[in-house]
Amino acid sequence: MKHEKPRDDDATPRRIMTANEVAAYFKVHPTTIYKLLRRGKLPAFKIGTDWRFDRDAIEKLVIDRQVKVPS
Repeated sequence: MKHEKPRDDDATPRRIMTANEVAAYFKVHPTTIYKLLRRGKLPAFKIGTDWRFDRDAIEKLVIDRQVKVPS
């Protein structure tokens, strides 16, 4: 039986993100993510000593924080 490595281009999107992935998503330095965590500004949870982020919660945060420009 052959073991296959999981593919990154799988049809199922990743739902859990690391701090570095969130930093890349927001195009900021990872230090900024940790500062926001300390201030309670990002939804996250810990696994051991590592922070993890639910992708849906991060995307909802972005949508909720969007400013509507008057037309």
